Amino acid sequence: MKTILITGVAGFIGSHLAETFVGEGHRVIGIDNFLTGTEGNLALFRREKHFVFIQQNVCDGIEISGPVDYVLHFASPASPADYLNYPIQTLKVGSLGTHNTLGLAKAKRAAYLLASTSEVYGDPLAHPQSEDYWGNVNPVGPRGVYDEAKRFAEALTMAYQRVHQMETKIARIFNTYGPRMRLNDGRAIPNFITQALTERPITVFGNGSQTRSFGYIDDLVEGIRKLLFSSLQEPVNLGNPREMSLLDLAKKVIELTASKSEIVFKPLPQDDPKVRCPDIRLARKKLGWEPKVKLEDGLQITVAYFRKALGRR
Repeated sequence: MKTILITGVAGFIGSHLAETFVGEGHRVIGIDNFLTGTEGNLALFRREKHFVFIQQNVCDGIEISGPVDYVLHFASPASPADYLNYPIQTLKVGSLGTHNTLGLAKAKRAAYLLASTSEVYGDPLAHPQSEDYWGNVNPVGPRGVYDEAKRFAEALTMAYQRVHQMETKIARIFNTYGPRMRLNDGRAIPNFITQALTERPITVFGNGSQTRSFGYIDDLVEGIRKLLFSSLQEPVNLGNPREMSLLDLAKKVIELTASKSEIVFKPLPQDDPKVRCPDIRLARKKLGWEPKVKLEDGLQITVAYFRKALGRR
């Protein structure tokens, strides 16, 4: 049994990781302040004897008694709707929160994994995006609060690795979807499914030609597990290289939900990336990982979850 600390444990990805590690017999310490996470995400394992929950803001410092083997820093607003609503909190959890969690890992001599993001690439001029691409980010634009928070977090993580000889991992996570996403999450798949199931117009920004790559949560969890227990200490992309336009995604959701919703177009937000697709050759080579769940299959499971959450038949 290992002791694994997860910040942002009540979030979409954090809760799936906690459930997986508890199910494998590990002791999990989860931290969350419920800024964007929800208690409902903890329901399936909250009462497990090997799960300990601490309601706390990681920016305020962390004190944990006893040994900790792994620290996974997943606390942060992650959707554009969230980090535009909480810009200062997003910057603080990327800076102070990362500093505090790295300090804890150093004190406990624990391995450290940072949940970074494909947003470090900004509106990329390279396509697909590989780990050696430095990105095209507007540091003073509205999206910069998230992009630069994660870029700073990566720099700080690498500094701790080099100065303190710590074992650190950086997962650059691309768009991920699945059960436990919030109905009002603000990202494309939750928005489209909620609008389709409630027969409201589906809002597509711009002309819908901008592309994204969508990975199912089970695939991501497996990728993070493989990275956590590997010797790889450089940033690695974790995402599904199947690329599609947001307009095609909207049409797919309408098809799967048999919705009568119409697609309406709204102005494109500032600095919205035109393309997003991971180069996952490093993950394939070093981790033996690649996504397995087909988009259609993952969407069907996610639609069923949203249908139940909305009380729809």
